[in-house]
Amino acid sequence: MEALRRGLRRRLRALPLRRWHRRQPPRALLCAAPEGGRKRPRQPQQEPEVKYDKASATKLDALYLLARMDRPAGTLLLLWPGAWSIALAAAPGALPDLKLLGLFTVGAFIMRGAGCTVNDIWDRRYDKQVARTRTRPLAADLLTVPEAVAFLGAQLTLGLGVLLQLNWQSIALGACSVPLVLTYPLAKRFTDYPQMVLGLTFNWGALLGYCAAAGAVDWTVCAPLYAGCVSWTMVYDTLYGHQDKNDDKRLGLKSTALTFGDNGTKPVLTGFAAAAVAGVGLAGYNAGLGFVPEALPFYASLGAFATHLGWQIQTADLSDPDNLLARFKSNGNFAPVLLAGIAASKLLLAA
Repeated sequence: MEALRRGLRRRLRALPLRRWHRRQPPRALLCAAPEGGRKRPRQPQQEPEVKYDKASATKLDALYLLARMDRPAGTLLLLWPGAWSIALAAAPGALPDLKLLGLFTVGAFIMRGAGCTVNDIWDRRYDKQVARTRTRPLAADLLTVPEAVAFLGAQLTLGLGVLLQLNWQSIALGACSVPLVLTYPLAKRFTDYPQMVLGLTFNWGALLGYCAAAGAVDWTVCAPLYAGCVSWTMVYDTLYGHQDKNDDKRLGLKSTALTFGDNGTKPVLTGFAAAAVAGVGLAGYNAGLGFVPEALPFYASLGAFATHLGWQIQTADLSDPDNLLARFKSNGNFAPVLLAGIAASKLLLAA
């Protein structure tokens, strides 16, 4: 009995020292769903724009990537408004000036690269914090800012060399675009509509092309063409901007993707698509492509342009970066259809 009492006393003394813990549920259950039982939808993970071995990348590799030479979609989007404008300036029975088309192609390649360099200089600190852009050369410290500025100087010098091949009216008009090129990347800090500023910059060729071909700007043609092209940019770059909307919101940056929102984007872009088609159509009409049989190729290509815009908007998945990037790229690939329609109708007018 005495031994039993001693054993009980030992157990009673030990009770206050014992630590009891609430049993935790399995970790998998903790992560499975938020409070309320509804599982959050999984967001697609964004991949970096470019992948490379940082240890083996050279300065030339970095400059190549800085100018986006590996990503030609932007160069094509910069080229086509100028090419359309050159074609609209062609005389009845004539093809667009092939020399000018060649100069504009070289110029688009150079100036799109310069625009990317400016963009990355301004945005290098933001790019470090975004999955899609963190491998850009300045964000990844493959280049220094002085090196990028020196490269920008070389790009602008080459661009000036192309511009000097044009008439003096075009040289003056082209020079007017330089402030836009140098400052448009800042728009996302100050306005809810930075894509509009990009459109004003990117579509300067709609004015410049006609001036280079005809010696002056015909505003009855170029003003609606420019407005239509800016509206076109609002469509494709707003869709493109939805890739970065979560990062932009986190970093305090602005975009039309955030301004219009997921619910408003498609209705608003439908309006911009209609404005793009109307602007290009009015430009063609005022350039001599009226409602005559010879203009049928132009209006057929304009209808295809409208259909392509509608397809982009209706099939865009605003939460899928791959879907949005594919629609963005499709614009540069489809735009030659409109150029072919303008050129064919101009040729037929002489018949």
